[in-house]
Amino acid sequence: MISTIIPAYKNTDDLVKNLRVNLPFLKDTEVIVVNDDPEKSIRKEMKEFDILLVENEKNLGFAGAVNAGTAKAKGEYVMLLNSDVILNSSSYSKALRHFDKNQNLFAVTFLQKESGGKSTGKNRIFWDMGLLKHSVAVDLQSGITAWAEGGSSIFDKKKFQKLEGMDSLYSPFYWEDIDLSYRAWKAGYEVYFDSSIQVRHDHESTIGKFFTSKKIKRTAFRNQHIFMIKNISDGSLIFSYWLLLIFNCLFYFFKKERLFAVGFLDAFAKVGEIAEHRSRQMKYFILSDRKILSKFQ
Repeated sequence: MISTIIPAYKNTDDLVKNLRVNLPFLKDTEVIVVNDDPEKSIRKEMKEFDILLVENEKNLGFAGAVNAGTAKAKGEYVMLLNSDVILNSSSYSKALRHFDKNQNLFAVTFLQKESGGKSTGKNRIFWDMGLLKHSVAVDLQSGITAWAEGGSSIFDKKKFQKLEGMDSLYSPFYWEDIDLSYRAWKAGYEVYFDSSIQVRHDHESTIGKFFTSKKIKRTAFRNQHIFMIKNISDGSLIFSYWLLLIFNCLFYFFKKERLFAVGFLDAFAKVGEIAEHRSRQMKYFILSDRKILSKFQ
């Protein structure tokens, strides 16, 4: 069985509207809505739906909300849907065939049709000037992908929980799905993109409503640094990151991206917590960073 987890934060009107569209396609799954706004219950709004509602007592951010939903899930597989994702069919069920064929598969991610007509969903990661960076893949053909999108993917729940799920270090948002899939790759699992499973998704429609652009960018830079400090284990890459850190701070400063350095300071303030998470999660790592990066050249 598939358990569908929909994290929600404040954007209740869109959540209700999209649930009315999506639930007919989710009738064969367990649907769990996680309300991550402790200041306002949405129990009244959810009464019309046949779903399980989890209401967090404190704001946990995207990672914490996903993990809270997964803890309640009964299914063997967990499908993550953003509250602003629209289904047009039950094509997500095709992902189960990939899991049947590949026992090493961690997740299957979908093709997303954005409101402007652009399609995304397949991603790559690469090393550039002391930093791990990411971008959309050149092609959208089915195949391996660097990470499974946190708003439109299906995960093997046992593997998800073995890797401790999404990391709350990245709260409130960004890099959680990249981090989780990267840890899965390092643990020897695989992540697959299926272009035949299609959804509609308006990226950042929730985040952009409730957070300033400065907050969003600062958080993105902070979480990039957290990712680097926590996950990179190849000695030469670690050396490259620290060696070029001042250069990168200056580079971004002159690009008028001064929040890069601020993001590093925000990350460094959490260095003790990052070290603890790194120590705990590294026990699953069996592949080198360079081996993983070579898959997406």
